[in-house]
Formats: sequence, structure tokens, C-alpha cells
Amino acid sequence: MTKMNLRTTAVLLAILVSGMEMSAKSPDTPKRIEISASKYSFTPNQITLKKGETVILVLSSEDVTHGLKVSEFGVKVEVKKGHPEEISVTPKETGHFEGKCAHFCGKGHGSMTIEFNVVE
Repeated sequence: MTKMNLRTTAVLLAILVSGMEMSAKSPDTPKRIEISASKYSFTPNQITLKKGETVILVLSSEDVTHGLKVSEFGVKVEVKKGHPEEISVTPKETGHFEGKCAHFCGKGHGSMTIEFNVVE
């Protein structure tokens, strides 16, 4: 390689590396947790969160309209198949909290739950 090619390569590499660093998530970017709803369960069905730490719950449906209600988090949302919903949650107290499907989805609707464990 000639000196000119080496310099050009070095400059391009520096630009590429700095661009990758700029696109990296900042420490303030909330963690995203994907939750899939389908008759008659949530996946995952247990999630651990940290008190005071904001997370984004990304709820999607695999089949019919479902919902998620967690009274202690002030969350009540419906989600249609193919249209994910994002919910920002910042737990304010520790403990075990149950979420339930917030939209009647059939015979097993009443047993469709998800557990949130909030720790210090």
C-alpha cells in the first residue's frame, strides 16, 4: 500500500469507529423488555425490575387483542396483533406485583397473568 492509501484507510477507519461510538446507547437509555402475549399467557411470565429504574415494556400480541394491567405501576394498555405497544415503567416500591390481561381474550383469560418482582 502507498502512504496515501494508508492515510485514507486510517481516516476512514477513524470515522467508522467514532460513528459506532456515537450510535451506542447512552447510560440513560432505558432498558427494553419484550413481552409477548398469546392465548392464555405472557412470555416471559416473570420479570425482575429495579426500584426507581425506568424500563420500557414492549408488549406484542401473537394472536388476538390482549392487554396488560398492573395497577401498582399505573399501567393499563391494549395491544392488537401486529401493533406492539411500548409502556414506560418506573417502579416506586419493592415487592411482587401481578399483571393481568386487560382485554377479554377467551375462555382462559382469567388465568393470563405475569409477575413483576421489584428489588432494591
